[in-house]
Amino acid sequence: MNSTKARLTERVRAAVVTYGAAAKRDPYRLHYHLTPLVGLLNDPNGFVQYRGEYHLFYQWNPFITEHGSKFWGHWTSMDLVNWRAKPVALAPDEWYDKNGCYSGSAVEHEGKLILFYTGNVRDEQGGRETYQCMAISEDGIRFRKHGPVIHLPQGYTPHFRDPKVWRKDGSWYMVVGAQSRELQGQAVLFRSSNLRDWTYLGPIAGSGLQCLGEFGYMWECPDLFRLNGRGVLIVCPQGLEPEGDRYHNLYQSGYFLGDLEEEVAKFDHGPFDELDRGFDFYAPQTTLDNRGRRLLFGWMGLPDGEEHHPTVAHHWIHAMTLPRELRVSKGRLIQRPVEELCQLRRNEVVHSRTEICGKGVALEGVDGEALEIEVDLLENRSETFAIDFRGAACLIYDRRDGRLMLERTAWKDGKKERRFCRIDRLARLRIFLDASSIEIFVNEGEEVFTSRFYPDVDNRSIAFSAPEGITVDLKKWELASVPIPGDPV
Repeated sequence: MNSTKARLTERVRAAVVTYGAAAKRDPYRLHYHLTPLVGLLNDPNGFVQYRGEYHLFYQWNPFITEHGSKFWGHWTSMDLVNWRAKPVALAPDEWYDKNGCYSGSAVEHEGKLILFYTGNVRDEQGGRETYQCMAISEDGIRFRKHGPVIHLPQGYTPHFRDPKVWRKDGSWYMVVGAQSRELQGQAVLFRSSNLRDWTYLGPIAGSGLQCLGEFGYMWECPDLFRLNGRGVLIVCPQGLEPEGDRYHNLYQSGYFLGDLEEEVAKFDHGPFDELDRGFDFYAPQTTLDNRGRRLLFGWMGLPDGEEHHPTVAHHWIHAMTLPRELRVSKGRLIQRPVEELCQLRRNEVVHSRTEICGKGVALEGVDGEALEIEVDLLENRSETFAIDFRGAACLIYDRRDGRLMLERTAWKDGKKERRFCRIDRLARLRIFLDASSIEIFVNEGEEVFTSRFYPDVDNRSIAFSAPEGITVDLKKWELASVPIPGDPV
């Protein structure tokens, strides 16, 4: 360990000791989502299964609840539910990453766990340099840095980051999020035979390429893979203007489906669609596990957004989404909570063929702050159907035009804010509530709403409204809390 890393490690340890107890006492602390012990969490990184165990790294500023020089925090799990904290994997302790170990990915090769990440460097005038870097571990815990493997190619600004690496037919490929010199967002492809020497193949998709036209000034966090016979590019474009019900967050996160040919850097794709319709979802990353599942974690937050969450008073901010399994069906990317989450269920409450008629209807046993609810809509006679969550968020469906809306109370000014999508018919909801988050899976994952919200801590009510009446099957479970043992230092 070099002297810089030793000094940074001691600072991390001091921050956890100083603020960890306050963070745990926060009434808005999440029960079964992954959260930082202290400080700020953002992008999921290096999501991989190594020697049968899931590894999830994450962007972490342990010192303050603001963005700054980022570390890679590290969790491991055998079942995607129970996690252990491991020592910090990467610290900003070298010349090529001194202002932050930015996002990236992980692969297993020859028994080793290999990380690829972006080294961020800033000069005294605020100028930026970026390097795509590699670090290697023999045991999945302790990593040795090997420095930059890709320097900035010609034609791009230093906004060039977030390498995602995979193997196909004996070659390694890397896709990187980029901004061209013309200030257009792109996803750029490289190839290697040995993970150290990389050949630039060119942009595989981007603003102004193929059928897109102008489509953002920067593309972050690309992820490129095959699923159910289709090529999938997940990416986060920055700079999209709102269009009707779409693109109302500061930055977007979504996907393209198409035909992928890595060998010639070709990706013929269709239109862009948002992955999540809620307020807080960004920088998702996927992995393929040993059961053949394509799994995803996302950051329950947004960059450059409002960081003054109530949790800041307790020295922590942001969280991961629940892990999700992806599938392609009828030209759409479908997201479902992983089946392992069912082991959290406790104290089932069942309401079979229950009539709801009126406003603000409470069902016996259906309340709480850490719970899962399944609702099947059997007979809907009402033009509108709504579910109010603890007085601070509300899901509203209008059958007349198929519009589904999530409304929440903004914590900054107390005003109502809304996000939308449209569906042909509302048939099923699967809802996960935590102390200050909500994830709503619509029609078996056809659409998803992910958001933070901050209700009155004493309000645990769930209320249903259907003015003309609706018949539902409903199940509710309390969800167990999942502590995260281990030592992050």
